[in-house]
Amino acid sequence: MSEIFGSDPFSPKEIAQRVNDVGVAKVQLPILSLLILGILAGVFIGLGALYFVLIKSDATLGFAIGQVLGGIAFSLGLILVVVAGAELFTGNNLMAMAWAEGKISTAQVLKNWVLVFIANFIGALGLAVLVFLSGHNEINDGAVADQYIKIAIIKTSLPFWSAFFKGILCNVLVCLAVWMAFAGRSVIDKAIAIVFPISAFVAAGFEHCVANMYFIPLAMLEQSFGSSNLAVATLTWGGLFSNLVPVIMGNLVGGSLFVAFVYHVIYRRNSQPNL
Repeated sequence: MSEIFGSDPFSPKEIAQRVNDVGVAKVQLPILSLLILGILAGVFIGLGALYFVLIKSDATLGFAIGQVLGGIAFSLGLILVVVAGAELFTGNNLMAMAWAEGKISTAQVLKNWVLVFIANFIGALGLAVLVFLSGHNEINDGAVADQYIKIAIIKTSLPFWSAFFKGILCNVLVCLAVWMAFAGRSVIDKAIAIVFPISAFVAAGFEHCVANMYFIPLAMLEQSFGSSNLAVATLTWGGLFSNLVPVIMGNLVGGSLFVAFVYHVIYRRNSQPNL
């Protein structure tokens, strides 16, 4: 009966074909559209991060409960990206599958990744400024502002290799969430597919470069211009980029190599290139 109404999920092999087709479509997007969609993705991931911090600022929650509930809330970001439509750098690492098959060139992939990354940064940073100016961080007697600073301190203090491997693990789960969302035929299907991998990476404390483009700048603003008494030397632009460099590298490896390339080998390695 479910087949009659077309409600069966797409199979993994069908997902691989869809991911390839989407990868080709992404490199054909006009630059203006790509940039605006990238800005939206930065905003969407920032909104998920905002939701996460709101829950984490509640000191009455135990550690595990706070992490898991916060992770579920953070899933809002990727749900918005997938359902509302946006271009996310970490999700676009799946384009490596179409590249491995020869459907898109190295130059096309790198162009997409660089432009989307820049746009994601603009969106996340812009949201951070708006949230700070709104006074949102002062709710819960300033506990929200303190939580942003605590999160940013941990992130900017991570050793290089710890941030790198946390980045790998994060984007394995993010790209698996995107991969499984391709299996769904309805919004509910996609949302359920996204929530579990995303809440798992957040609860485990893994590192997502676009989320960090929101977390750390907002903590910097709060430290410099807000009312929080927390302060630390690592909350600087240098601290931000010392986090982003290894996390970006890890995200690229996790999404491109451990998800896109693995599934390419399983399902698509004998396909003929179209270039």
